This record gives sequence, structure tokens and C-alpha cells, in this order.
Amino acid sequence: MHDCESLEERLARLRNTFAEHPPATVAADQTAGRATLIDVREGDENRAERIPGSLHLPRGFLELRAATALPDRAAPVVLYCRSGVRSLLAAETLQSLGYTAVSSLAGGFERWKNEGHSVEQPRTLGQVDRERYARHLSIPEVGESGQQALLDARVLLVGGGGLGCPAALYLAAAGVGKIGIVDFDRVDASNLQRQVLYRTDRIGTPKAQAARDALLALNPGIEVIGIEERLAIDNVDSLVEGYDIVLDGADNFATRYLVNDAAVKHGFSCVHGSVFRFEGQVSVFRSADGPCYRCLYPEPPPVGAAPSCAEAGVLGVLPGVVGLLMAIETIKLIIGAGDPLVGQLLTYDALGVEFRTLRIRKNPQCPVCSGAFPGYREVAQACSG
Repeated sequence: MHDCESLEERLARLRNTFAEHPPATVAADQTAGRATLIDVREGDENRAERIPGSLHLPRGFLELRAATALPDRAAPVVLYCRSGVRSLLAAETLQSLGYTAVSSLAGGFERWKNEGHSVEQPRTLGQVDRERYARHLSIPEVGESGQQALLDARVLLVGGGGLGCPAALYLAAAGVGKIGIVDFDRVDASNLQRQVLYRTDRIGTPKAQAARDALLALNPGIEVIGIEERLAIDNVDSLVEGYDIVLDGADNFATRYLVNDAAVKHGFSCVHGSVFRFEGQVSVFRSADGPCYRCLYPEPPPVGAAPSCAEAGVLGVLPGVVGLLMAIETIKLIIGAGDPLVGQLLTYDALGVEFRTLRIRKNPQCPVCSGAFPGYREVAQACSG
């Protein structure tokens, strides 16, 4: 800004610097994908009404959020506010950050609306949710739309054990609207070393019930369904029905293969985790655009070849690390942010403090995901614990 420049002088200079496009031109560019619309108004204005398909970047946060929300500094961007004044000031800010194709909506949102172009009243969070999820709302990759997506999400956890417990805790805390937990077991004293949903006074209680109680105590605003059943061929279709994502926290190969095959059949994403002593693995299996679990492990090991967790042991905190990574991958899938671990296997060695990412290729001869779904197959229990 020039020294001693009045607001009127500054606006006159900016109008000579930045193009101001009429609503009809902006609408055509948006429809054709030639420009991204950015709403620089405050939050209460955006929540009242907005231009469909626009991104919300309040002017006061442009410097903090522009690089993440607008990674291509050469891509055309059209800013709008109520009347076209703040958008010019915001354009100057973006120009100073290196953006080279910035323009403003002439007359702002008021002119857009008065000329009959489409507007929408976005779904908004209530005050209770705005307070609970305030830290999410501050993240551009989440924001109000991402939090709404989380509240609309339906996630099924297969297993309420060492992996399911931390994953469920953080998914509930994040506001995943519907969480189902499938587990036929009861809380045992030996579980308390790693299964952090449970307490000593819940020993003997069905895990599905104890997990539901703990999650609702953490976040009473979500729906939690405890399913006290053993996942099997005859009930897997009914149990996964209505869920968008399934977390595989199973402790045996038979269940892992069954969850994978159901994911291929029904087309949902499967977030997989496993642990052994000091080592863990995480991946996302999505057969539509990546490999499935059978592409990685075509067949289970022979019966008796893989020791159970009870026999081999597991460091109590390790399932916490892996379970949280599973929760992160789930949230990324829900809000559409980042790169999920599709086609990748993330391994963690706690003793060596080492993470490694291995590529997994889709098997063109995979008996489950390479063609028509062949139906479920019985898998012998190679490991349980």
C-alpha cells in the first residue's frame, strides 16, 4: 500500500490493477471450470448464503490458508465479498503472495443474487458442535464442510480390541456420526494392558456394550451401535450394510479375509491394521482404484504357522500407534484430504523407531478383485488371540 493513501485512492488503484468481472461472466467461467470462486466474507455471512461451489477463505486468514487451499498460484481465482470492496483488498493480498491470475466479482454477492444467479444456504453446525469441533473448523482442509462430512459418516469397526479401541476413541472425538463396533468377546483383565476403552470395573462386560458406553460418554452427540456378534459368512452382508468405511482391527486371518471380500463385493473402503510384538502395519484397501488385501496376501499362512497375540505378545502401546494411524486414514477418506494409503503398506518398527512405506500392486489375477466377485470362501483360523 502506498504511503498516506486514502481508502478511496487505494480502491481506485486496485480497480485499475485487478479485473472486475460481472456475475454472468463469472458464472460461465465457474461452470466451465475456468476459475475458482473464493468467498472472502466473514463466517456468519458465508453461513447465511453463498455461491454454490465457492471456497470460503475469510480475508483475515488469507495469508495463513491460501497456500494450502490454493496451491497453484497461476490458476485463475475470482474473489467475492458482499459488495466488491473487500474482494479487491483481498486480491491485493493474494497478489503479494505470488498469485498471478486474481480478479474480483463486480458488485459482489449482492449483485450476483440480484441478477438471479444461484445461491445456497449451507448446512451449518449448531453452537454446541461449533464449540466441540472448533479446532477442526480452523483447519482449511476440514472446516465446516469437512466437519459436516464427519457427522454424516458411517464407520464400522470390526473388533473392539487393541486396534479398535484407540481408533474408535478418536473417531468418536472427531465427530463421526455413526460408529458400529462388532465384537463378540467380553472384557478380560488381560485386555486392559492395551484396550484403552475398558476399565477394571467392566471386566466380564461384553466389549460391544462397554465400548458403546465409553464412546457415548466421550461424545453423546453421535450414534454408537454395539454389535455383540462374531463376523461370519452368513452375517457379514447384513452387518456391513449402511456403512461407508470399515476398519479391520481383527486379530485373525479368517476375519481379515472376510472383511476384505465384503469390501470388494460392496465397494466400500477397508482400513486395515495389524500388530505383532513391536511391529505394526496399516493400509487402505479400495479395490475400485487399488489392490485389496488378497493382492497383498493371496493366501493365509498354514494353520499353526502364525502364533496368536496371546502366544507372541504385543507391546501394549503399539496398538495405540497403529489404531490412531487407522483413525487418521479414515478421517482423510471422509473429508477427502491428503493421500490415503491406497496401494501402500505403512510399516512401523517401534524398537528401531522406523516407519517405511511399501508399494502394493493390484494383482490382475486376484481371485476376488480382478473380475466378477466369486463369493465368500471359508478361511481356516491361522491365528487368533
